[in-house]
Amino acid sequence: MIPQAVETAAARWRSPALLTVLAASILAGCANMKGLDTRANLRDASSVVGKNATDASVWPAQDWWHSLNDAQLDALISEALQNNPNLEVADARNRAALAQAGAADAARAPRLDAAAAYSGIRIPGTVLPPPYGDSYAALKMVSLKFSYDFDLWGGERAAWEAAAGQARAAAVDAQQARITLSGNIARTYAQLGYAWSLQDVARSELKRSQDLLGLVKQRVDAGIDSQLQSKQAQAAVPAAQQQIESAQQQIDDARLELAALVGASPDRADQLGRPHVIEPARLALPNTLPANLLGRRADVVAARWRVESASQDIKAAKAKFYPDFNLSAAVGLASLGLGDLPHWESRYAQLAPAITLPIFDGGRLRNNLAGKDAQYDVAVAQYNLTLVNAVHDVAAQISALKSLQKQVAQQQDSIRIAREAFDLAMQRYHGGLGNYVDALTVEQQLYSGEMRLAALNAQQIDASVLLVQALGGGFDADGALPGQVDASSVASAQ
Repeated sequence: MIPQAVETAAARWRSPALLTVLAASILAGCANMKGLDTRANLRDASSVVGKNATDASVWPAQDWWHSLNDAQLDALISEALQNNPNLEVADARNRAALAQAGAADAARAPRLDAAAAYSGIRIPGTVLPPPYGDSYAALKMVSLKFSYDFDLWGGERAAWEAAAGQARAAAVDAQQARITLSGNIARTYAQLGYAWSLQDVARSELKRSQDLLGLVKQRVDAGIDSQLQSKQAQAAVPAAQQQIESAQQQIDDARLELAALVGASPDRADQLGRPHVIEPARLALPNTLPANLLGRRADVVAARWRVESASQDIKAAKAKFYPDFNLSAAVGLASLGLGDLPHWESRYAQLAPAITLPIFDGGRLRNNLAGKDAQYDVAVAQYNLTLVNAVHDVAAQISALKSLQKQVAQQQDSIRIAREAFDLAMQRYHGGLGNYVDALTVEQQLYSGEMRLAALNAQQIDASVLLVQALGGGFDADGALPGQVDASSVASAQ
């Protein structure tokens, strides 16, 4: 018999007016996303590239280093792409991102679990009298449980798409690591060639110094020159020998660095011979800023995928503000006696649909969404920065190459004139018409000019390789990426 007061209270709770007020109060107290939004805006690519950009038909191939026609360089890069630890790190991160994307995708699927349980208890007689008291009973159960979360608002799908975006970005990062590595090996290899060129210049200077010393000795013996000129000429010989040894140290350092880049022991350096002369023109690079640059650089593509991933994270965070509906069901067998367990009478079934709505959560959902908004703003800012740096990187390398080409031509003319002047000075000095100071001056000019030309050639090769890297190093954003996640429904990030 229900007391009258309780019955009256229940009737009040069932009144439509009161239920309306209660529903309004609950909705008013529900977590909401009012006032939360992103702030950053993606830069328009055309505003960064500029109006003077052109579609370049010439572009670095994925194996661009083969155009340099150096078998030793080809072998080094091939070895490095297999053994370098940095690539192992990038590949491991790629696999981790793929696993996270797979886990996010699996979370969207129904779940079926099988279980077997045993629960035993001895009930004391002080709690229940016999036959239940002072006895031991055990419940045996076997069951199948099904559960499924209805993704009404697309939150789980968005979470998967966010993880898929991160996986694609990680795959692109792995490609960028390979581009960077191949470029660094080519640059170090060019430095090895530069060191050999410095040694050639130093050896030529040593020969000139020795020839001049022999001539000075003849003139001293003839009483034409003094011991002062002799000592000056003698000092030039060990100075040239020191330059040869300094160049040898640079050769050894470049060899050791190449061994480290390919992931080999220092003994690998002893196997490296002299590089062929690398001609920058063999790379056949664009001489203007290309309009399709932004889709051909791995760092730009990866940054764009991270923006897309952050956008999907926001969708997933917003979905948590809405009601969630899930369904669980279980069927199985249960009995106290093990022998009764297989019988049909031991069957049981359970159906448990549930709907949840966040009301008061202490600001957890709002702060989570605010954090996702901020992460999106960070991703956009990083993308914009990558975009600007990419364009300026290409422009700077194109400008440097144009200037270096002119400088090399001018320096070659300067050396030609200096060599003619040196030959003339040596003829005059040998014939007694010139003096030691004139011969020494033009010798130093020739030596400085040859050193400068070697440095300019090295800078030109380095700038060419840097331009290859700035142009994406042969990266093809439309091609298949190693380990690419199957996320065809994710919006294209190109």
